[in-house]
Amino acid sequence: MGHREDLLEGAERCLLRKGFARTTARDIVKESGTNLASIGYHYGSKDALLAQAYVSLVERMGDAFDGGGGEALPGEPGSLERFRAVWSNIIGTMREPGSIWRLSMEIVVMGDQLPEVRDHLARAQREAGRGLVPLLMGGREDDVPDETADTLGMFYVTLMTGLIAQWTFDPKTAPGADQLAEGLRQVIEGVTKS
Repeated sequence: MGHREDLLEGAERCLLRKGFARTTARDIVKESGTNLASIGYHYGSKDALLAQAYVSLVERMGDAFDGGGGEALPGEPGSLERFRAVWSNIIGTMREPGSIWRLSMEIVVMGDQLPEVRDHLARAQREAGRGLVPLLMGGREDDVPDETADTLGMFYVTLMTGLIAQWTFDPKTAPGADQLAEGLRQVIEGVTKS
């Protein structure tokens, strides 16, 4: 493994232990066994490296969204049963001790102080939405058009961001998948009456 990969893995470990704000370039160097110059050479800055490390952690978390076991998700694509199953899996990742989702809240709160991280992650949101669409609606991520990523995908990202905030703030009162599915059912019922 080269310095680039070592830095990324070291930054991931630092993020999980210390978060964005408290992780220093020296922490990453110590954790990765590299040197300070490597950060600038491979990533441009400490913040860009931390942003990439966060995206890498989230991408690996995506396997848990579909259950991670390789089995097919229950329910037909687009059904309330599928919606409930996917959100149940996502919420399961929020319940884990040391959940990476707390880092998301740190970004929201400190966004102005971490502009390079915020900008990098803002660009990644569209792709996050593009990844959620096939889980819930079926199909392949590569086939999700930009318009769908920018509408339905962003709807799912917005729902996820709200869930992260609620689960970070007060897990005892945060909604579960059954509550979300029932809320969606009520929305559908309301708009179809009009």
